[in-house]
Amino acid sequence: MTPRRVSVAAATPLPSSSAVAEPLLTIPDVAALLLVSERTVHRLVAKGTLRRHRVGRLVRISRADLQAYLTRQRLA
Repeated sequence: MTPRRVSVAAATPLPSSSAVAEPLLTIPDVAALLLVSERTVHRLVAKGTLRRHRVGRLVRISRADLQAYLTRQRLA
């Protein structure tokens, strides 16, 4: 008898419903909110300074990650 295959999606729990319902921001959205160029946002993502999510080939940024970045950048 062959072993039963379990899909990764079925085995991986989803985040809480509030996290899923939160819309992710695009690079242009983030650039507009920060009043910087899209290229600057791409640089922040490339350096790892601003966390991002990949949805296929698309790059998205959560509001929580943007807020965390802004908190880290705040001067004391």
